[in-house]
Amino acid sequence: MAANESTTVQQAEAHREQNMRTVALTALAGTSIEWYDFFLYATAAALIFPAAFFPESSPTVGLILSFGTFAFGFIARPLGGILFGHFGDRIGRKRTLVIALMLMGVASTLIGLLPTYATIGIAAPILLTVLRFCQGLAIGGQWGGAMLLVTESAPSNERGWFGAYAQAGAPVGVILANMAFIIISAMVSDEFFQAWGWRIPFLASVVLIGISMYVQLKLEDTVAFRELQMLREAQRENEQAAQAARRSPVLEALIKYPRTIALAAGAFLSIQVSFYILIGFILAYGSQGVAGMSRDEMLWAVLLASALQIPFQFWAAGYSDRNGRRGIFMLGAILTGVWAFALFPLVDTGQFWLVVLGVTGGLCFLGMMYGPQAAYYTELFSTEVRYSGASLGYQIGAIMGGAFAPTIATILWTEYAIVWVSVYIAVASLASLLCVWTLSETSGDSLHNVYGADR
Repeated sequence: MAANESTTVQQAEAHREQNMRTVALTALAGTSIEWYDFFLYATAAALIFPAAFFPESSPTVGLILSFGTFAFGFIARPLGGILFGHFGDRIGRKRTLVIALMLMGVASTLIGLLPTYATIGIAAPILLTVLRFCQGLAIGGQWGGAMLLVTESAPSNERGWFGAYAQAGAPVGVILANMAFIIISAMVSDEFFQAWGWRIPFLASVVLIGISMYVQLKLEDTVAFRELQMLREAQRENEQAAQAARRSPVLEALIKYPRTIALAAGAFLSIQVSFYILIGFILAYGSQGVAGMSRDEMLWAVLLASALQIPFQFWAAGYSDRNGRRGIFMLGAILTGVWAFALFPLVDTGQFWLVVLGVTGGLCFLGMMYGPQAAYYTELFSTEVRYSGASLGYQIGAIMGGAFAPTIATILWTEYAIVWVSVYIAVASLASLLCVWTLSETSGDSLHNVYGADR
């Protein structure tokens, strides 16, 4: 009898581990393609869109205008966080994630079909901006869904590690986006690439629609959300539950967690400012600045650095499970701020491997913050508003830090000196350091706190 019980327990444990791996790998696949679409735009904004959609402007003005359309995706991200956060806390993490993935797949595919300025005039950049806005809505909703699908399903002592699968989608997306441009540009002439070849990576986004259907058909919603649903059903007459059910989860999050949301947004500043300078602005700076690197050399440098960022993020996330989230997060902010002053001198050498070193240092140090972030933001909020609260903190920080980072960096570089871009990164890192220092430690906290309040 005891042997049968032991076998049953082992089978249940094996099934749980298998299910957790499936959830983690599915989240990685979904976020990778989602971020691929989002970052594909960053690469095209630096290399293609100035000439394709703003041909009547000078190269510098065209680059600034192109990065301006890039910023519209960030303006939409908090709105996506609010919209999808509301439904994620109402109807579930899984169903909301599926809608976000579908929206991104459709918007990115349409960018690949969009006529340029030479064909339809001013309508071209307007339509480009609208589709970028749709991408922003999708990414604003996707992060919360994918992150919670993993972290709410993970064991409490491995929440950071499994959360890193959702976070790894960002550097994997950069790798896929850069690889797509490298492969296409190697296969066709530069003239064809500038005219039509750049569209192929965007058209490949239809894959995301297939992934979204897999999530819808194969995965269950998280245990924490199912517990919330059962509690709501069992406590319909309870006044606290009734109020929570009537009020929007977004409003509930803002009322209960105003301080935590503000500090979570501030904690994200360093990651966003540094990241979009390292994957977007650096492409233009390396190819147009004193280094005189080729387009493909800069794409390869960012690709290799992103590949090294992935294991570093997992290490940092695992470390946060054992030793706490705040310490590794704050150390990452400090190192990112300091490394900013080594980054551009290394790029200015024009030596490929020194450029790789410069970008790798920046991405790995910010990975010390980004790796544990999914688990940290999950643990900051109670179940009934977790999707909304975490998404608001993340997406408000995204618009404050990442929306205009390439544009601001371009202006600082062209109007003043490149060292001011380093100062910009360092100031953002200091702000993040102070915000995380103010937040409480959450490692190991229970996610079964359904109705909570600001810490």
